[in-house]
Amino acid sequence: MTKFSVPTRGEVSENNQAIFDNLQKGLGFVPNLYAYFAKNETALSDYLMLQNRKSTLKAKEREVINIVTSQINGCKYCQSAHTVLGKMNGFTDDQVIELRKGMASFDSKTDALVKFAAAVVNGKGKIEPLVKENFFNAGYTEANMIDVIIIIADKIIMNYIHNLTNVEIDFPLAQEL
Repeated sequence: MTKFSVPTRGEVSENNQAIFDNLQKGLGFVPNLYAYFAKNETALSDYLMLQNRKSTLKAKEREVINIVTSQINGCKYCQSAHTVLGKMNGFTDDQVIELRKGMASFDSKTDALVKFAAAVVNGKGKIEPLVKENFFNAGYTEANMIDVIIIIADKIIMNYIHNLTNVEIDFPLAQEL
């Protein structure tokens, strides 16, 4: 079995070292999963560009999608990271658990987003018309739908990288459901 390691700053290119420095400045550390991307010359900058793109969705809505996608894909790293980020964006511990379970009884618009994102991930884009209708009836637009798909794709990248490498989780572990 291959053991995957997280590169240190000294083991990556100058370009990736500069990105590490920016992450260190902004986050206070370089998350292991980001660092792993630096084994590839352009992957870390490409990924961060995708992740930091302008969106029609609020940060809290993006966290809903990240939490739901990571739960469905069984990514412990992203479940843990987005539990922290979800709480930083205003969700309580109980609400994060509820989101991970695929619902949001505390807010009908969020519930429509949770169910839409979960249906898209589970159905690989093929979903029941009622779920799509509920998403739009909750006030979301076609532009929002496009952003949901982009955010799901972003999170799938991270989920799959971690599920393949199992690099050490450097966030407080999300509780098991």
